[in-house]
Amino acid sequence: MAIRTITHSKEILAIILGGGAGSRLSPLTATRSKPAVPIAGKYRLVDIPISNCLNNGVGRMFVLTQFNSASLNRHIKNTYHFSAFSKAFVDILAAEQTPDNPTWFQGTADAVRQGLRHIEPFESDYILILSGDQLYQMDFAEMLDNHKALGADISVATIPVVEKEAPEFGILKSGDGLIKSFIEKPKKELLADWVSDTGEEMKAQGRNYLASMGIYIFNTKLLYDLLRNEYKDATDFDKEIILNSIEKYKVASYQYEGYWTDIGNIYSFFEANLDLTKDIPLFNLFDNDRNIYTRPRMLPPAKISGTTLEKALIAEGSIIHASRLENSVIGIRSRIGNGSTVVSTYMMGSDYYETLNDIADISSNGLPLLGVGDRCYIKNAILDKNVRIGNDVRINGGTHLENVDHALYTVKDGIVVVKKGAVIPNGFVI
Repeated sequence: MAIRTITHSKEILAIILGGGAGSRLSPLTATRSKPAVPIAGKYRLVDIPISNCLNNGVGRMFVLTQFNSASLNRHIKNTYHFSAFSKAFVDILAAEQTPDNPTWFQGTADAVRQGLRHIEPFESDYILILSGDQLYQMDFAEMLDNHKALGADISVATIPVVEKEAPEFGILKSGDGLIKSFIEKPKKELLADWVSDTGEEMKAQGRNYLASMGIYIFNTKLLYDLLRNEYKDATDFDKEIILNSIEKYKVASYQYEGYWTDIGNIYSFFEANLDLTKDIPLFNLFDNDRNIYTRPRMLPPAKISGTTLEKALIAEGSIIHASRLENSVIGIRSRIGNGSTVVSTYMMGSDYYETLNDIADISSNGLPLLGVGDRCYIKNAILDKNVRIGNDVRINGGTHLENVDHALYTVKDGIVVVKKGAVIPNGFVI
């Protein structure tokens, strides 16, 4: 079904939070911020909230950045260009020290507070606040309609979760569409008091608890007042701004029942990518009305020779001579050699091609070429950008491996993450 767009371009303005240090997603965040992490072989995580906004007619966006922001800034600059006749923009607001504020961002609310002097000159009735590291497709126009219909001051997007998941989130209790109370990551023994009426379909699935998705709509004037006056020392939206506003203002719950995942750790990132290889994935890249936008690279089609493919996504510019690819996502400009098998793996690809002269020089020095060599076996792995994996390498991830941080790779929850630019020599075994 086609999504409705927000009619008036000045009605709403979006602020996308660039995230913190992202330590739980390390080593993928060693040199880049979480929103800059490549996903689905050709996109960056930040493309998801930006695309959701563009698909809903929200054309004015600020992205707040701080940690390892160079690659994120470069991606946004090279990707989101608009007509000179358009009011749309995606602007980067990097953390900055000023005479009246010498500190870096202290949390989500503080990041928005510090950006207000750049945001306030742009007229808007509502402010939409989004996370830069989540995977979902949401109709923000519908959320805004719900906000208006309830006469809300603040709206929080919520998603029904099961009892096992509830302790990982901020849990809200609602009634008549409004949030009555909030608790951050409740212990299991407290959950009986936090059941909400999530609807018959959700209750049948055991999804009886409403979790905050970290997506908010604020009436603009109220947000400015809360951040500058009433909660001028608050640093976090959920734990401070929302919690303290429930008794004073109309805080609405907008219940979302589609696919949503917070890319908080290596396991969730790995699962979200591999899920895209399913016949009907939960996150739909093939949707006429919900396009995912990213940087146009003008790469040639993927070239595949002698390979058995089973549930694989292969991005453009790849050259594949593997024996078998199964349940895997292969990123841009990937090269996989003869006789190699790749199973349940996300290979991010490369930033450039090696020329024939480069290949001759590299081979004469005994170094592996970019990508995966010949006769390799790789399973349950994430291969970061620009890795060089030699011939006859065996990487067999799984729960039999202990968590470890090696100079060339990291193992987390049985997933082997080969670090960006790592050189894995011939015959190496993990």
